[in-house]
Parts: sequence; structure tokens; C-alpha cells
Amino acid sequence: MKAATRRALPSSAFAYPRTRRYPINTVSRARNALARAAQSGTSGSYAHVARAVRARWGDRVASVGPTKGTVTRPGLRRR
Repeated sequence: MKAATRRALPSSAFAYPRTRRYPINTVSRARNALARAAQSGTSGSYAHVARAVRARWGDRVASVGPTKGTVTRPGLRRR
């Protein structure tokens, strides 16, 4: 995302509105924000970003919530 595009977004389009980190204005950016927050060594918590994504997009972002099973083993996976 270009800097001008990022500056044009309202603060409500970010998981952290005060610092304007992790944009979640589209579904793909919301998925990317979750992936970035899940990486070790990043600022911000996955739980906070997941709450913001769930509040904005609901069930449209599949990676929020419990881990789903695989094609060969349906059901929930153990962590």
C-alpha cells in the first residue's frame, strides 16, 4: 500500500487506530494483518487484531477463531 493511500484511510480502518497499524479496510488486508500479528517479533498482539477483524468483518475472514480441520482429517485440530 502506498503511503498516500494509507494516509487517506480513516483511523477506523486500522486494528490499532491511534498508531494506525495493521490496516483492515478490506478482507485481504484483514487476513494479512492477522498473519503479520501472528508472527513472532512483531508489535501488537494477535488477540487484539483478531478482535478488531471479527468486529469489522465477522465470519468473512476464515482465519479468525478455532483452527479448522484439513481435507483428510475433518474437525478441529489439536494445538
